[in-house]
Amino acid sequence: MEGTNCPMPPNPCLEDRMIAETVCSAVSAAGLGIALITAYRKRFLTATRIAAYALVPVGLVMTGVVEWLADTAISPTAWAGFGVLGLSWVLFMATRVVERRRGGIRQDRKESKQQRRPGGASTQPGAVAPTASAPSLDPGSRQAAPRPAAAPKGDDDFSDIEAILKKHGI
Repeated sequence: MEGTNCPMPPNPCLEDRMIAETVCSAVSAAGLGIALITAYRKRFLTATRIAAYALVPVGLVMTGVVEWLADTAISPTAWAGFGVLGLSWVLFMATRVVERRRGGIRQDRKESKQQRRPGGASTQPGAVAPTASAPSLDPGSRQAAPRPAAAPKGDDDFSDIEAILKKHGI
């Protein structure tokens, strides 16, 4: 047996690659079986989507990505690189969260862009354009609309419907 004495990286063991390829093939075969059952139930769009996902593991094996991952799984340098990438992602996301909580850099950019804009556009926050309609009211300051007079009962079969339409201003 050639693969029993596994050499050190960068060449992964033959058995490791064979196991990974077998698992990927089994996952793909199971996914394609599920896609066939779904297509049998006349859900063709879902079946096509499942088939697309099911073909990914076989595609990864055929392109050599699985072999590359097997090399990476053994390499401590590669894991350190993934750690550095993860740290940079966490730092980036933390800055985005802080920026959104405080109004941040994007709001500053928008204000400076408005100040540089020719044509005398107002830079005051909440300014209303000259041609705009009346500003909207807060939900608390909204006045109650007068209720329409109730129609006499029994006059019309549609009196309830008319009352509802009048209530909504239609």
